[in-house]
Amino acid sequence: MKIIVLLAAAALAWPVWAQTPEKAESVKPAAKAAKVAPKTYKLRKATDRRHQDARHCLQQPTNDAIIRCAEEYL
Repeated sequence: MKIIVLLAAAALAWPVWAQTPEKAESVKPAAKAAKVAPKTYKLRKATDRRHQDARHCLQQPTNDAIIRCAEEYL
């Protein structure tokens, strides 16, 4: 019975032992990415325009233009 418990514990722990340690080089890009300040968003007051139709914004030529147009309705 003790051997069965020991084998079951070893089988469950095997994935942890099989992992390779991370290299110091792979940690550096993550540290650089963490230094970038998160983008802050302004809170906007709900207006009557929020209930209007903004589908005409989809006629814009680029995604950036569509987003800028639709933000007026938020």
